[in-house]
Amino acid sequence: MAARGRPRTFDPDTALHRALEVFWDRGYEGTSLSDLAQAMGIASGSIYACFGSKEDLFRKVMALYGTTSGEPPRRALREQATARAAIHAMLRATADEITRSAKPHYCMLVLAAPTGAAENHAVREFLADGRRGQHSAIKDRLARGVTDGEFTTSSVELDALARYYATVVQGMSVQARDGATRAELEAVITCAMAAWDVLTSTHP
Repeated sequence: MAARGRPRTFDPDTALHRALEVFWDRGYEGTSLSDLAQAMGIASGSIYACFGSKEDLFRKVMALYGTTSGEPPRRALREQATARAAIHAMLRATADEITRSAKPHYCMLVLAAPTGAAENHAVREFLADGRRGQHSAIKDRLARGVTDGEFTTSSVELDALARYYATVVQGMSVQARDGATRAELEAVITCAMAAWDVLTSTHP
């Protein structure tokens, strides 16, 4: 009879949440395997056995982040009745998430690995793909607004409008990291929604 491997003595879900906290606090390159092992309460060998490499673990962490702190802005895009309301709710949900107490004040998709060593290019490109997906989700919601007759615009203008609001989302993350308060981000949102009325106007 084949020998069985030693049973796990830790909860993978709990360990993954703890890894999320470390990566969020220190960024990808600022986090070592020893940092992760200490926070997760398991040996480095157990990390490899259960989650794979540091990069593999980070990708799993980002999937978890997407279903927790990353979900409210996406849900706002999906559930609001109009494109304008969806964009407004997305911006406000983003501001809420990146200014919560007891959590790092930035979006991991934007700032977890913005620059760094060449060997971490795959991680940066992975996050860039996520940001491109964010832009696509905004553009799709705007296109739905055009289909519903809320406003009219060309495909080029629609792409630019989506990029503008994606830029606002990403810029708010930088502002929050640098100390901007929730009230200060609300002022940014007010300006961004004032721009909506000009950018989607059917008048010259």
